[in-house]
Amino acid sequence: MPTTPLPPIAERRPVQVEHHGVVRHDDYAWLRDREDPATLRYLEAENAYLEETLGDVADLRQELYREILGRVQQTDRSVPYGRGPWWYLERTVEGADYVVHCRAPRHPGQPVPTHTEQLDGEVVVFDENAEAAGAPFFQVGNLSVSPDHGFLAYATETAGDERYTLKFRDLTTGVDAPEAIVDTGYGLVWANDSATVFYTRVDDAWRTFQLWRHRVGQDPAGDELVFQEDDERFSLGVGRSRDGRAIVIHLASKMTSECHLLDPDDPEAAPVLVEPRQPGIEYHVDHHRGAIDYLVALRNVAGADFALEVRPRAGGNWQVVIPHRPGVRLDDVDCFAQYLVVTERLDGDARLRILPLSEGPDRFHDAFERSWLLPTSAPPSTSWLGENAEFDASVLRCGETSLVTPPTQLDVDLATGARQVLKVQEVLGGYDPARYATTRLLAPAADGAEIPISLVWRRDLAGPANGPSALLLYGYGSYEHSMDPTFRSTRLSLLDRGVVYAIAHVRGGGEGGRAWYEQGRLEHKATTFTDFVSCAAFLCQQGWTAPDRLCARGASAGGLLMGAVANLAPQQFCAIVAEVPFVDCLSTMLDASLPLTIGEYEEWGNPEADPAAFATIASYAPYEQVASTEGDGRPRTYPQLLVTAGLNDTRVGYWEPAKWVAKLRAANPANEVLLRTELGAGHGGPSGRYDAWADEALVYAFLLRALSRRGWHSPARS
Repeated sequence: MPTTPLPPIAERRPVQVEHHGVVRHDDYAWLRDREDPATLRYLEAENAYLEETLGDVADLRQELYREILGRVQQTDRSVPYGRGPWWYLERTVEGADYVVHCRAPRHPGQPVPTHTEQLDGEVVVFDENAEAAGAPFFQVGNLSVSPDHGFLAYATETAGDERYTLKFRDLTTGVDAPEAIVDTGYGLVWANDSATVFYTRVDDAWRTFQLWRHRVGQDPAGDELVFQEDDERFSLGVGRSRDGRAIVIHLASKMTSECHLLDPDDPEAAPVLVEPRQPGIEYHVDHHRGAIDYLVALRNVAGADFALEVRPRAGGNWQVVIPHRPGVRLDDVDCFAQYLVVTERLDGDARLRILPLSEGPDRFHDAFERSWLLPTSAPPSTSWLGENAEFDASVLRCGETSLVTPPTQLDVDLATGARQVLKVQEVLGGYDPARYATTRLLAPAADGAEIPISLVWRRDLAGPANGPSALLLYGYGSYEHSMDPTFRSTRLSLLDRGVVYAIAHVRGGGEGGRAWYEQGRLEHKATTFTDFVSCAAFLCQQGWTAPDRLCARGASAGGLLMGAVANLAPQQFCAIVAEVPFVDCLSTMLDASLPLTIGEYEEWGNPEADPAAFATIASYAPYEQVASTEGDGRPRTYPQLLVTAGLNDTRVGYWEPAKWVAKLRAANPANEVLLRTELGAGHGGPSGRYDAWADEALVYAFLLRALSRRGWHSPARS
């Protein structure tokens, strides 16, 4: 008979800390020391234990992996988009992990090429596979072609720590310039001279805080600091307007922002302030070129969900174009010569609003009254803006998807609204959307709020008419980030086994506007967790599933959600997947030396300075709330848990999930908890697409194994 694998038992090295008169004991704080040989030994032992434990589903993992690969058009091409004299596109090659970036000459009047045709004169601009050769991890942070199309600026890293080395390539000769600039961050723009580049740097806390100016071919030691943000709550971003007339420096904390402008025609000119920061006031700007240059901005001065306003670049009062509409969140604005395109969130779904502009100086007058929403698939669904490089474009590249509709690329005539479908993501193996159904339900929360749940299932295998089904409930609920209902072909491996997939749009996210976010942050953070539990209970009450066949999944701040609900309602779930989970959040938020902590105070609170914030975070922090018994003295049995970490993760330290797993196992040795740490990657897991698909197969195998052990059997396999 096979023996049951024995889990690693982390050594206990008790430490005691005190804050605000509260003494906390931590047996596993030592795991934060990655220089201690015992740390790596422990992580490696956990990886080995996971593989041994899941050995009984090794064949299933391979089956799932083959299914996932079998649905993907592995050699594929994107639809080219036009920029000046070139068509730009991306392609993938079967067996290669990364994208190949290409371009081909563009001729006057030439229609948009299809995604299936090889273009005359097509050349490789940047082959990520060649650059990644020999590296176990590879990631591109910035990739930008100069305005004259002669140079490529590219920033890459091979550790997963998101600190990039910036280089420059002559696209005529294919030869790199001699310099390399290390430790750069996200964000890079060219000046109009195609020789000057503005790039960002990060500080020791991984905060983007500086903007530097570099001239291609020169020694980076001579680069000049253009701007530095000293307030540790704020991060710096940089972007270039589509009309080529402005470079925007965007400074933002979680709830306050400020913008400065650089002139791309005069790269050595000093930045010009748009409006000084005011606590709680957010704005971001785009630029609209014309006889009078205008700034186009989303601002929350008139209301929390933002208004669209414009004013001359030279100064003056803001003119309202789209007034504040409570509950309709304006997320973004893009400027074109004759149109504005606004991304707004309506009834929880992202939509594109087209605003035709008038001729003459008062070009924005009545634009909202004449605007129209781009038609989309039936909700729940989502739309987004695609690659639109040219300011004078009269055709909009965009995309749409739903839980049953593969991503679809469209060109929309902005004058007539006529739509041309350019590409629908191919799903190999005969995918038929009609076999699947999607809907949105509203679950009552404890305080009476209605929490949206988006669902997808295979009609003949799942749904209430078929009795309680296995169901995977996904959640996030932080940073005003919305979990949009999008299609993934990998998910078919669950749907085709009779598993329902659902997204709980809990508060703390952005699906319901700014108020939805406010109700799930700071002192209200626990609402995020109780919303998720309410969604789980509702799905059981309505006959969609049952606790012995209900699974949950979340990542990063969504991993915190998983840890919190595991403590709140362990009996409600069969299994939980917590990926790179922010579970030791109290310890992290007490340590201002860690990456991101100070900038996160507006999201979670400052437990070092504020006793109330300390008490609030302690009340839900998963690591703090691990218990061996329930309130009535019964042993607490957690759901089966799969936890992941990245050794080089700068966002959530690997030690958070590692400490949590050690404490869960110590609390009750009967708890099956598995930890997998990527020893050469960061927050996003493995960088190659084949490794990512293998990881997804592992997650699915774990979930199906957990369901099977609770007595559920796939109706598709009956």
